[in-house]
Amino acid sequence: MSGEAGGGIKVGKQAGVDNGERDGLTSSEREELAQLRRENRRLREDVEVLKRATAFFAKETR
Repeated sequence: MSGEAGGGIKVGKQAGVDNGERDGLTSSEREELAQLRRENRRLREDVEVLKRATAFFAKETR
Protein backbone atom coordinates (compact mmCIF):
# COMPACT_ATOMS: atom_id res chain seq x y z
CA MET A 1 0.00 0.00 0.00
CA SER A 2 1.57 3.24 -1.10
CA GLY A 3 -0.42 5.50 1.22
CA GLU A 4 -1.99 7.42 -1.64
CA ALA A 5 -5.17 6.86 -3.62
CA GLY A 6 -5.20 7.21 -7.40
CA GLY A 7 -5.66 10.99 -7.26
CA GLY A 8 -2.66 11.53 -5.00
CA ILE A 9 -4.75 11.96 -1.85
CA LYS A 10 -3.10 10.42 1.22
CA VAL A 11 -5.17 7.81 3.00
CA GLY A 12 -4.79 5.76 6.17
CA LYS A 13 -2.78 6.13 9.33
CA GLN A 14 0.19 7.86 7.70
CA ALA A 15 -2.08 10.60 6.36
CA GLY A 16 -3.27 11.27 9.90
CA VAL A 17 0.33 11.58 11.07
CA ASP A 18 1.25 13.86 8.17
CA ASN A 19 -1.79 16.04 8.88
CA GLY A 20 -0.93 16.30 12.57
CA GLU A 21 -4.00 14.30 13.62
CA ARG A 22 -2.00 11.33 14.97
CA ASP A 23 1.26 10.86 16.81
CA GLY A 24 4.23 9.44 14.96
CA LEU A 25 6.80 10.26 12.31
CA THR A 26 5.65 12.16 9.26
CA SER A 27 6.45 10.84 5.80
CA SER A 28 9.29 13.32 5.41
CA GLU A 29 10.68 12.36 8.83
CA ARG A 30 10.50 8.67 7.88
CA GLU A 31 12.30 9.41 4.63
CA GLU A 32 14.99 11.41 6.44
CA LEU A 33 15.41 8.66 9.05
CA ALA A 34 15.85 6.02 6.35
CA GLN A 35 18.41 8.21 4.57
CA LEU A 36 20.32 8.83 7.81
CA ARG A 37 20.33 5.12 8.64
CA ARG A 38 21.75 4.33 5.18
CA GLU A 39 24.42 7.00 5.62
CA ASN A 40 25.23 5.74 9.12
CA ARG A 41 25.63 2.17 7.80
CA ARG A 42 27.92 3.39 5.00
CA LEU A 43 30.04 5.41 7.44
CA ARG A 44 30.36 2.43 9.79
CA GLU A 45 31.53 0.33 6.84
CA ASP A 46 34.04 3.04 5.92
CA VAL A 47 35.38 3.07 9.48
CA GLU A 48 35.78 -0.71 9.39
CA VAL A 49 37.75 -0.51 6.13
CA LEU A 50 39.97 2.20 7.58
CA LYS A 51 40.60 0.13 10.72
CA ARG A 52 41.65 -2.83 8.59
CA ALA A 53 43.88 -0.66 6.42
CA THR A 54 45.50 0.88 9.50
CA ALA A 55 46.20 -2.56 10.94
CA PHE A 56 47.62 -3.75 7.61
CA PHE A 57 49.95 -0.80 7.19
CA ALA A 58 51.01 -0.88 10.84
CA LYS A 59 52.03 -4.53 10.37
CA GLU A 60 53.89 -3.67 7.12
CA THR A 61 56.02 -0.95 8.72
CA ARG A 62 57.35 -3.14 11.53
